[in-house]
Amino acid sequence: MTETWARVYDSPHSVDETVERVTAALKEQQFGVLWQMDVPETLRAKGMPFSTPYRILEVCNPKAANEVLSQNLQVGYFLPCKVVVYQDGERTKVAFPRPTSLIGWIGDPALDPVAARVEDALESAVAEATSD
Repeated sequence: MTETWARVYDSPHSVDETVERVTAALKEQQFGVLWQMDVPETLRAKGMPFSTPYRILEVCNPKAANEVLSQNLQVGYFLPCKVVVYQDGERTKVAFPRPTSLIGWIGDPALDPVAARVEDALESAVAEATSD
């Protein structure tokens, strides 16, 4: 795991299996996957050669989204949360931008506790999904 503005985890599983595991683990944390983009498939359909397995998941916890949007509509800039799963050489990576970092850009400290809860839930789900 990398500690910066984003969390990055190594997964011992394939990209497809990791996506399945992340989706299931997120569900346990009350998150739904609203949308999933298969980047190579999408780019190939547009005539762009991109072959690295790469998925973008847009995920949402409706209760947390309602809570923060009710406090500050600017939070919508960061919703839904993004989780990416991709192949990096021989390794599968899972990453997401830290909600606590993103929320800091708004400058509303009242949102910090919710961002921390969301970040903890994402970390827990991804850690579970990337375990052996």
